[in-house]
Amino acid sequence: MIREHFQFRETIATILADREEEISAAKDGMMSARQEIERHIVSDPFFATSFDAYDVPPAGIAVNRMAKAASEAGVGPMAAVAGTIAWAGVEAMAAEGAVFGVVDNGGDIALISDREVRIGIHAGAAPLSNRLAFVVPPQDVVLGICTSSATVGHSISLGAADSVTVFSRDVSCADAWATSICNRINPESSCQVFEGVGGTCICGVLAIAGREVWRWGRMPPLVAAAVDERLITAGRPV
Repeated sequence: MIREHFQFRETIATILADREEEISAAKDGMMSARQEIERHIVSDPFFATSFDAYDVPPAGIAVNRMAKAASEAGVGPMAAVAGTIAWAGVEAMAAEGAVFGVVDNGGDIALISDREVRIGIHAGAAPLSNRLAFVVPPQDVVLGICTSSATVGHSISLGAADSVTVFSRDVSCADAWATSICNRINPESSCQVFEGVGGTCICGVLAIAGREVWRWGRMPPLVAAAVDERLITAGRPV
């Protein structure tokens, strides 16, 4: 297996693949999606700044995916940007013939896999952080595993969750809903954090805030794990 770090401006990703050609395909796919989004923002700057659902006229695949996901989750389109770019990378790998491909775009993951994959949970200073992992079975269709946090990373969050991880076949949707649910979690949170999730494309959610844990839907099994923080996708000096 090949593991490669990829960094271009705000896109900071880890790519896993079996062949170098698949790594190159993932980079091309991510860059193509980025360029499409950037072109759209030039003509429609509000797309990049809105914190609310924002309708756009028919556009490219990446922009349409972001707008649709944001509308469903009740957040701004850029809440889905990392997952959307990761999705484009894995789709390009599949088009290259990959049966195993993972793009982790800063905690927003898209994957296909002919083998079991373990995805560790990093939840800042929460007691469960770096002690659990999802055991994801083989996936012949792209799966999105997207995480939002109010305490880890630089993304804007209106809540207080250490991590909210969302599973969906629609990776843009997983990313947008991770942000939406993370925004709802505060010290007075209850089961209402999952309001509106039923009937959407979301398969399952795991949310952690300090010692509190919320679950919804169906997720891969969780097992005890010692997560190596050196494998967490993060920026490097350029």
